[in-house]
Amino acid sequence: MRSVTLDRKSRGKPARAQGVRPPSSNYKARRDLPKVQPGSVRREKSPGFFSRLMPRFAFFADRPMMAMTGLSVVLALLAALFASGIIGRGFRAIDNGVNQTLAHAGFGISEIHITGNRRTPYKQILEVLAMQPGQSIFSADLFGARNRLARLDWIASAEVHRRYPDAIFVTLVEKRPFALWQSPPNASGEAPIALVERNGNVITTRDLEKFSRLPKLVGEGAPQSAAELVDAVKSHRAISVRTAAFARVSSRRWNLILDDGVIVKLPEAGWDKQLAALEHLIIDNGILERDVTEIDLRSPTHYFFMLKTGEKKDVQRGKET
Repeated sequence: MRSVTLDRKSRGKPARAQGVRPPSSNYKARRDLPKVQPGSVRREKSPGFFSRLMPRFAFFADRPMMAMTGLSVVLALLAALFASGIIGRGFRAIDNGVNQTLAHAGFGISEIHITGNRRTPYKQILEVLAMQPGQSIFSADLFGARNRLARLDWIASAEVHRRYPDAIFVTLVEKRPFALWQSPPNASGEAPIALVERNGNVITTRDLEKFSRLPKLVGEGAPQSAAELVDAVKSHRAISVRTAAFARVSSRRWNLILDDGVIVKLPEAGWDKQLAALEHLIIDNGILERDVTEIDLRSPTHYFFMLKTGEKKDVQRGKET
């Protein structure tokens, strides 16, 4: 009989798996696993701020009446808050608190230095500056202070600076008085007198007594064109000491009004030569010692004189006696 050997299947126990031996390091068919670089994994970007807001805007875009109503309510509430002063008082309270803190920290105004004020009172300058002792130096309104100072009668220019931690420096340039000007009579018959600069700008109409020695100008437009003639007359001493006023005639020419009331008529141009001739008449001919009330120097060939008797007399130039 032939013997047959059969493989028996184990009952209830799984077949034991055979162990798998890893390939050796020199195995040619070895495959390297791909290396994964850090950060190479893509991540989905989160929606931005505006992207998240778009659905909400779309909600109002589909309902324009609701959007307009909401906006109107918000604007009305803001207007009511501003009108009631709540917002303004809140900002002022915060500002005052900050300024007090800075002042206590050593930044409070303790010194105000003023230079250049010869005619402007010190007290008036302090009032215009409107800066209080102990006030925060950062809250000082320098621009407003300069503008207020520039509006004073005597101030030509003003500079206001901070010097930390606690000082304010004010530098002033005052206007220079040139002459007294009597303007033409107004509707009520008054002819006010003003102190003017060399360029004709009015300085003030108050406290003019101390400027009585300055040249006197009369007539419309006199301040704007008098400087050259005044300087020329000053160079002729015999005329200067006798001149009481400079009168502008028809905005074209000048008359000199002498201290004894004699009127000297000058031409529109070339009056520098006429002044030299007038000085010669005063010094060499003693014309002012005679009974004249008017001297007309407008002619290039003759002098014309008006006597107190009303008689007119003319003398050819170069033949006066």
